Amino acid sequence: MLKLRLKRIGRKRSPAYRLVIMENTTRRDGRPVEEVGYYNPISKESHFEIEKIQKWLNCGAKPTQVVSSLLKKAKIINEL
Repeated sequence: MLKLRLKRIGRKRSPAYRLVIMENTTRRDGRPVEEVGYYNPISKESHFEIEKIQKWLNCGAKPTQVVSSLLKKAKIINEL
């Protein structure tokens, strides 16, 4: 099953995350199928490739809870 989830990058105590499409059995920092955005929780900076995200959601990829809340804040997916 494909998941839309965060992959950690950055240094110690300075996290940044990439929004990626991965198999649910792959480890957190493993090889993604595709990278579709990034999020920096310290500066609150984010960038999402909306067309790619919607394509993967239509193909059946499920977002994690954190990713789902980020996409709702960015108004990419609707509240359910």
